Amino acid sequence: MKIVFATNNKHKLQEIRQILGDEFEILSLADIGCHADIPETADTLEENAMQKAQYVFDQYHLSCFADDTGLEVDALGGAPGVFSARYAGEGHDSEANMTKLLAELGENNNRNARFRTVIALLLIQGDQVIQKEFEGIVNGEIIRQRRGTTGFGYDPIFLPEGYEETFAELGPEIKNKISHRARAVAKLASFLKKL
Repeated sequence: MKIVFATNNKHKLQEIRQILGDEFEILSLADIGCHADIPETADTLEENAMQKAQYVFDQYHLSCFADDTGLEVDALGGAPGVFSARYAGEGHDSEANMTKLLAELGENNNRNARFRTVIALLLIQGDQVIQKEFEGIVNGEIIRQRRGTTGFGYDPIFLPEGYEETFAELGPEIKNKISHRARAVAKLASFLKKL
């Protein structure tokens, strides 16, 4: 089955392809010739994911899915949340985002946080379009110093529950089994395999 993943983020694309395996041919936006900067203007992860999927579906008439992910930190009232990628500004600068987050947390001992991914799917089945949503959550905490070199985003400061290593130290093999995205993609894959 061919399906478009509405992203040009090479890290996300690689992660999704590893998780889904060979049963699905996952196409990127570049693969279908889409070079638009798809808007993410909604207030929630759910709405942003559907906004991206709907854009690709409307423009290219292909089955597609899109995700949006947020890091939600208890002590910051759920921030950065939907603004995670651009927390320190529009540049999607992971280093700047982590620096800002650590500064805002300061010496606060409540370091509880969770990563949450929402996937919106628009799937063409005959003359119908199936619309579904899948969510994956991983709880953990924000550590005080960056650790590890793999992964991306906030991985060097996020310690998943039940582990002694950050996402950036665990490496892709373990992260892709336990991450928020892996959990959401597992639900997506389970749904697609039943069709």
